[in-house]
Amino acid sequence: MTDRAADILAACLTDAEFPVLPGFRRGKVRDSYDLPDGRTIMIATDRQSAFDKVLAAVPWKGQVLTQTAMFWFDATRDLCPNCVLDTPDPNVTVVERLDMLPVEMVVRDYLTGSTDTSIWPKYKRGERDMYGVTFPDGLVKNQKLPQTILTPTTKAATPGGHDAPITPAEIVAQGLLPQDIWDELAEKSLAVFARGREIAAANGLVLVDTKYEFGVDTSGTIKIADEVHTPDSSRYWIADTYAARMKAGDEPESLDKEFLRLWVTARCDPYNEPIPEIPADTLLEFGEKYIRLYERVTGQRFARAAAGTPVRDRIEANLRRAFPEYF
Repeated sequence: MTDRAADILAACLTDAEFPVLPGFRRGKVRDSYDLPDGRTIMIATDRQSAFDKVLAAVPWKGQVLTQTAMFWFDATRDLCPNCVLDTPDPNVTVVERLDMLPVEMVVRDYLTGSTDTSIWPKYKRGERDMYGVTFPDGLVKNQKLPQTILTPTTKAATPGGHDAPITPAEIVAQGLLPQDIWDELAEKSLAVFARGREIAAANGLVLVDTKYEFGVDTSGTIKIADEVHTPDSSRYWIADTYAARMKAGDEPESLDKEFLRLWVTARCDPYNEPIPEIPADTLLEFGEKYIRLYERVTGQRFARAAAGTPVRDRIEANLRRAFPEYF
């Protein structure tokens, strides 16, 4: 490992806890602060999670997530208001704290996936009625669906728990959402996805599927929260090679954090065996992949911090300017 590589890895943000700020919460990837005035500071670290575990720190990953989300928040603002108030640092988003709705809105254009809530494993087992949608026989994996569909899930009740499939009718019948709120979420989700699909296509990508979370502000307005169309919440394929790979029976070329999962699963069963330590050179390679992903998804050039500049120091300086009352 070169000195430059060592400097880059040493500058990664693995801990964004600042004791002077109130309301600290730690997630797998983000560290957050709930301020008394109703705002929340969200700091995307470089911690890399997969298989419900934090595995390592990947250079620039937190900045990629934050700036990808901001690109999409800005690009969809006319379709649905969002929670963003300010971005005082490339890794930091200040948001309005919302009363979060208890359903995740998953939008899908293709028959794919591998998790318990994905539609391909269910379809392969013979299920044809899923999430209130009836699927025709004869579809194959990774095929485009006859129409864009919503496959909502309930949110896990406890940290580390699993989301559960649910139909729109069940959402209303169980009192999770009234019919008018469900209808509004469905309309906004499909509109935001359509915008994402259009912009992705212009950049040579297929937006395959994604998930959205929504909340309600103090005036009763529904706003989109968390993140939009990031590599952690969405699946992207390379458009130019999709048809040829489908014809050959190969998996599409993926442009999301699947590269990390593939690296791990090639070396162990991550659910039943210890996950090996990821070498430094591989982490640097992952960092470069995230940057290429950002540039391809957004069509914008990524502005990386200078090597050897600790991300935490820069964030603290920007937080001091944005929140002098706490420092």
